[in-house]
Order: sequence, then structure tokens, then C-alpha cells
Amino acid sequence: MKRGMGVLTALGLLAIVLCGSCGEGKREEEPQRSEEEVRLEKIGRLDSTLLGMLPRAKGMEGWMADSLNRWQERLDALSAEAWVLVEDSTGLIISEKNADQRMYMASITKMMTCLLALENGKIDDSIKITPDVYTTSDARVKVGDGYTVAGMIREMMMLSDNNAAYALAKFVGGDTLKFYQMMNQKAAYLGMNGTHFANPNGMPNNNNYSTAYDLLRLSRYCMQDTAFARIVGTASADIPLLDGRHLPCQNTNALLTHYEGCIGIKTGFTRQAGNCLASAATRNGVTLYLILLKSKSYTSRFTESATLLDYGFHVMKTCRGGATKLY
Repeated sequence: MKRGMGVLTALGLLAIVLCGSCGEGKREEEPQRSEEEVRLEKIGRLDSTLLGMLPRAKGMEGWMADSLNRWQERLDALSAEAWVLVEDSTGLIISEKNADQRMYMASITKMMTCLLALENGKIDDSIKITPDVYTTSDARVKVGDGYTVAGMIREMMMLSDNNAAYALAKFVGGDTLKFYQMMNQKAAYLGMNGTHFANPNGMPNNNNYSTAYDLLRLSRYCMQDTAFARIVGTASADIPLLDGRHLPCQNTNALLTHYEGCIGIKTGFTRQAGNCLASAATRNGVTLYLILLKSKSYTSRFTESATLLDYGFHVMKTCRGGATKLY
């Protein structure tokens, strides 16, 4: 009995932590900060309280320990080599694995390309695909095709088009090398200290790498841009070309249509990086962010992300509700 009460006491303490964070605005008045300062502070806010409490709870007896053990078995079975799962409003880290390890990130790279295009480009400007940005034949955009910047961004983010990423890099930076400098300058500004960008699309390159923690910072920052969030949260759309054609576009992120509450963000795959997914989901006022790297297959990146998100929502429900079971 005492052991079970220990678990509930721990959860009660966590509830105080959660409630306490809600009341921060009532404390002594702080100097007014800019929206950008608040945005940067938020993406850097991480709290490891849960990581310290849940292992202790697993050592207890009773239904709480049993449910946590069953969840741990499911998490241990995941093939992904790295991940980090965080509740956005508190920064509580719910689960992590090798989150500081440098990994290849494949097309998750395009989150940075999209961010810089939105910040530095005019969405109604026109872009044409020229031979120097036609780097891969498996992309849908072809030499001579013309898009608006807005259309090109959707093509890149929804279909993960590699040539679209190069076209945007050249358009925004003037040349691609200048754009890579912009990417790395932005990464440094965001505190992504384990990251280096060497191309705009994540194609295999030993110098294009990041960590799950760094990509978490990037994704939380990007999703506070309403235009970015709207694009990555769109499951399907018709993309207009300058010649009057409209091309159907289905988002590569299957969670948008198969996971309740999913609001984005970006898929990634190369042989070098494996199958990757940056995702976010909202349920009952709780928003979770997840970076999952190097899962074994196209399907497993979605099923494993769904498992981790499910775990996160159950943990947060338990923490806020007290006696609600985890499993």
C-alpha cells in the first residue's frame, strides 16, 4: 500500500508542477519582452521532471507499475535509433532515446528551408525551375515549370520535392552556398549546437546532420509561424503552376489522416538517415512534439510515432487527472 501511495504522491507533486507553471503570469511583473524573445524562450524550455519520476514509479507495485511496465515493453520494441517526445506548454520531456546523438535527418532538413523561405521570400513572387536546380530526376517539378513561392513551398513540404528545395534555396539566397550559410546562421540563432546544414533538402551528405533535441527546437519554433503550421498541417491540396495547370498534392505525412489530432510536421527518408518523422499532435488542450529518427521502415516511422504520441497523451492525462490509468 505504501508503495502505491508513493506513485500517487509523485504524480501529485507533478500536478503541482503543472499547475504552478500555469500561474507564472501572476508573479512579480517582469519587464516586457518582444514576441521573438518569448518565442525563443519557449523553444528552449525543457523539464526533465518526468524522466526522473517515471522510472521510480516503475519500481513500485500495483496497477500503475504494471501499466508503466507494459508501456516500457512497447517503447523498448521500437526500432527507431533516436527520439524525443515533449509536452509543448510545459516543456516536459516525456520520453527520449539518444536525443543528443548526431544523426542524419533526411528531408526533415526542409523545415529550415521552409522557415527561411517564409521569412525572406515574398510568397507571390514567381520561381522557375532551371537546369542548375534540377538535381534529381525523381522530383515532380521539372525544368521550365513555374510556381509562386507559396506553391513551391507546398510542393517541397507536402510532397517532399527535392528540386523544389533547391529552387527555393537559390531564390532566397541568390545562390545555394549563401543559402547554406543562412541555414547555419539560423541554426546557431536557435541554439541548435549539434546541427550543421550542407544542403536544403537532406539528401545524403556527411555534413548535413542534427540531433533529436535540436530538431525539436526547430520544429517548435517553426510551428509558431502560422503560415508554416498551415502548410504542414494540410493533408491534400491542388498546387497551381504559372501556366494554369493545377497539380494534386497529397502530404507524405500519413499521420495527418490516420492519427487523431495530428497537426504536422515533416517526413524524411534516405538510406543514410533511415526513416524519420517530425510530428506534432493536439488533444484536449495538450500539444505534443515528437522527433523520431532512423526507424527501420516507411511504415514503422508512422506506427512508432503513433505509439509514442499515445504514450505521451496517456502520461499527461494521468499527470493532470491523478487517478486515470496509463494503459
